[in-house]
Amino acid sequence: MVALIVAALIWIGLHVGIAGTRARAAWAARLGEGGFRATFSVASALTITLLVLAWRSAPTSPLWAVPRPLGWVLVVAMLLAFILFAGSLLARNPTAVGQGSALSAEPRGMLRITRHPMLWSFAIWAAVHIIGNGDAASLVFFGAFLLTAALGMPSLDAKVAARDPAGWAAFSASTSVLPFGALTAGRNRVAWREMALPVLVGLLAWAAMLHLHPRIFGVSPLPY
Repeated sequence: MVALIVAALIWIGLHVGIAGTRARAAWAARLGEGGFRATFSVASALTITLLVLAWRSAPTSPLWAVPRPLGWVLVVAMLLAFILFAGSLLARNPTAVGQGSALSAEPRGMLRITRHPMLWSFAIWAAVHIIGNGDAASLVFFGAFLLTAALGMPSLDAKVAARDPAGWAAFSASTSVLPFGALTAGRNRVAWREMALPVLVGLLAWAAMLHLHPRIFGVSPLPY
């Protein structure tokens, strides 16, 4: 368990302590933007490999049992995670990591739901697995991703606001961090044609994972 905790702290430190702070600018100035991204990508790949290996070999103990009705809620929650992830790939997001283009006047697609669809998909995925697995090792492993995603949202917002204050004012006024926040507040609207493809792709990916999960991970996500 010690190795897993250390690996989780390295992952969080890399993404929150470097990518989410002024240290990023300092390293980018030394290595160049391309050099920093390449170095950071390699470091991330090595860290996540270490994290996965530590999780697989870590001793664990059960913390709670999941009632069957809650298990079905978690299955449905993963559908939302897949839809959000699909939406994050199908529409350009100026708040996403590595984006440097100007903010668009009107957010499109899944950005109408939240301006951080990818990070929310990771957060939901992590939370679902923490609750669904209910053991100490999963709490540390998936908790690292949940914390990184949660802290990444305000960090990315701050970077974009500093880069383009005027564009950010308009963009943030019509979007929200909390899913459906801008919609319920009347600051945006649902464009069903823009949502159709992300929903379809997310639904198909979700169904495929339900089918393949037992073969890939050795356990079914369905609470039979």
